[in-house]
Amino acid sequence: MKKLTLAIALIALAACSKKEPSTVSAKEAPPLPDDVKQVQSAVTQTATTESSATAAVASETGSAIVATGDFVSPVHSELASKNPGRVAKVFVDEGSRVSRGQPLLEIESDYTRLNADRAEAEVARARAAEDDARHDLERKKDLIAKDSIPKATYDRSESMYAQAQAARTAAQAQAALLRQQVADATLRSPIDGVVAEKRTDVGQRLGDNTVAMVVVQTSPLKLRFRVPERYLASVHKGQPVKATVDPYPGAVFNGVVAVVGGVIDPATRSFTVETEFPNRDGRLRPGMFARVEMDTK
Repeated sequence: MKKLTLAIALIALAACSKKEPSTVSAKEAPPLPDDVKQVQSAVTQTATTESSATAAVASETGSAIVATGDFVSPVHSELASKNPGRVAKVFVDEGSRVSRGQPLLEIESDYTRLNADRAEAEVARARAAEDDARHDLERKKDLIAKDSIPKATYDRSESMYAQAQAARTAAQAQAALLRQQVADATLRSPIDGVVAEKRTDVGQRLGDNTVAMVVVQTSPLKLRFRVPERYLASVHKGQPVKATVDPYPGAVFNGVVAVVGGVIDPATRSFTVETEFPNRDGRLRPGMFARVEMDTK
């Protein structure tokens, strides 16, 4: 019996010793304090920012600088109608190429046109009244020269003529205002470019300062990238650059350096270069990814 009891005890002891390591390995590490978590997060963000900033700097291939970037439009116009009202006509769609002065949409202006016609009639009536007053004043001038009428009569005719002139001027101003409102009912493109966004359609009502269209300029286009500071003396305004894009394999687009940044970024030891591409054929588009090469010789 003693031997049997001793054997059972040894088996139980061996089982406990096997379970203990698995229990210890299953325990999780204690959570970090909040202040330590904040420091760790800041270090991670800084490292990410530095790595992305370093990746944005142009690289060197032989005697040339090679960089990548996206084409951007130098002009981004958000167009709103000067007069609130309901949209009567829309002449373009999103993506349409437009030229400066081209109509984009038209606001309902029937009542404004009627008021403009009435104002033109008022101008004609005021002109006729002014002509009558002028003729009467001219007659009174002859009579006053002959002392045939009293001075008060002449003064009254002179005053009527001045009032007629003022009435004609006011009528012309009112007519001009209504004509301008009729013209403002048509929203026109201020630049040559492309319709990036169409935010309204026929039947919708536009309020004050409601953006109806977004038009971006496509010629020229700009592209920015960063260059290591050791090339600062080798980069200058007007320097030629070449760009290639994936949609047109084998095609090379020529541009020039437009702006050379005057500040060195201490984090990347680089400066900004802004290039400009004429894009007269319109093949390049804002937002298109490009690879740029610039000779440093």
